[in-house]
Amino acid sequence: MIDDALGRIDYDETGEGPTIVLVPGSCSTGAAWRPMTAYWQNRFRCVTTSLLGYGRTVDRRSKGNADIAHEAEVVEAVIRRASCPVHLVGHSFGGMTALAVALRKQVSLLSLTIIEAPAPEILREAGEARHYDSFRKMSDAYFSAFHGGKANAIEQMVDFYGGAGTFAAWPERVRNYAVETTPTNLLDWTCAYGFRLTPALLATVATPTLVVWGESSHPAAKRANQLLGQFIPDAAATALPGAAHFMITTHAEQLAEMIARHFVHADLNPAPADAL
Repeated sequence: MIDDALGRIDYDETGEGPTIVLVPGSCSTGAAWRPMTAYWQNRFRCVTTSLLGYGRTVDRRSKGNADIAHEAEVVEAVIRRASCPVHLVGHSFGGMTALAVALRKQVSLLSLTIIEAPAPEILREAGEARHYDSFRKMSDAYFSAFHGGKANAIEQMVDFYGGAGTFAAWPERVRNYAVETTPTNLLDWTCAYGFRLTPALLATVATPTLVVWGESSHPAAKRANQLLGQFIPDAAATALPGAAHFMITTHAEQLAEMIARHFVHADLNPAPADAL
């Protein structure tokens, strides 16, 4: 745990070796990475945290102040505690946050891995109206359902990413936590739509980057991440065969191996010393 001036931040670490900071997505905690850290079998020092409003990390946002910079500050605090530089890996909204950290250049990164970030704004900037509208249609219906009193409104968002029936198939405790943290997730989406990603901005990323999306993911999510990989200089961009959005659980071994190979590539091709 980090006792930050603006509220507690989850912090945990296991293993030895090169340091990886693992940032989970919405409605999740550092425990989400256990399938992957188990596969690595202590090859790395794995540092985990939780985003704002999840686990024991105290939220510092409000409806009128949901800037993704607040999320980035939390991850930067974790990286400093871990004694940077680190390999930074983020899944879903954690991937968006990791990208924000790389863009802010406040901490030193050895590499960046973005695992299917919800990046609707790059779709809008790139003129991908059909895919952007897919995100908007889903999130508008989700927000309306929640504010209309539907307790399990978040099911719409989960099934958008994982396919019909994904939410229903989750263990009860996982479903309950997602329902409990729905107001926090709505703030996450406000952050995502407020994070103006442009090709010019992405071109400033100086960290060796891997962008991964699921081969079976929603077409809009796939296209958004393809564009991230296209506009981030020299990024490695790839689909994970057979996987969808929740691949850190369903395809943990394949994803963990892919990321480990990226670390080797990053070590051989480091960012310029003045990248900060």
